[in-house]
Amino acid sequence: MIPIKDENPTRIFPFVTILIIIINVVIFFVELQEGSNLETFVKSFGCIPYEITTGIDITPYIHFPVRFTIITSMFLHGGWMHLIGNMFYLWIFGNNIEDKLGHMRYLIFYFVVGIIASLSQTMISPISKIPQIGASGAISGILGAYLLLFPRAKVLLLLYFISIVKVPAYIILGLWILLQVFNAFSTLSYAAHGGVAFFAHVGGFIAGFSLIKVFLIGRRYQRW
Repeated sequence: MIPIKDENPTRIFPFVTILIIIINVVIFFVELQEGSNLETFVKSFGCIPYEITTGIDITPYIHFPVRFTIITSMFLHGGWMHLIGNMFYLWIFGNNIEDKLGHMRYLIFYFVVGIIASLSQTMISPISKIPQIGASGAISGILGAYLLLFPRAKVLLLLYFISIVKVPAYIILGLWILLQVFNAFSTLSYAAHGGVAFFAHVGGFIAGFSLIKVFLIGRRYQRW
């Protein structure tokens, strides 16, 4: 099941969402230019749990504050499908959260849930030296917020690449988070050895679901 779009109109132009997508695409092209230095680049700007928990930079080739990699890692991706999948979900669901929060609150919300997502995975494998990369933790937070705010919004899904169906958001997002929880615990024994950071997805989703109402306090639909 692949989401195509939602039927949930917005009132403001989602330029923060678009800006985040553009930055992710640009940085991915930077990654492509790294060639033989790509591994060093990813280790320098990816979020490595061991570095976060100890403060020790294990890739001193590029000197960079290790704990700031919690932010920079959100803009790195491991391939075209990783990038396209994340940006597609962000485009479909992020514009409505930006519309609800306003541009600045939305940007702060995005980084807050992304940080919580990275820390969630780090807590599971605190001594892992495998870099975590990708925007999926932050986008999981967007999905959690969307589920709480727009549970009955209709989402168009491409089903088995042959038909399009329309379902409420609570069905597709509910199934999505259940799958992430199942995968997180089924892969727990080797989470420190790489693969998909399922606990980042779960942590980000819970953060978004829990914090969106906090970010809405005092909100009166001003653009910013």
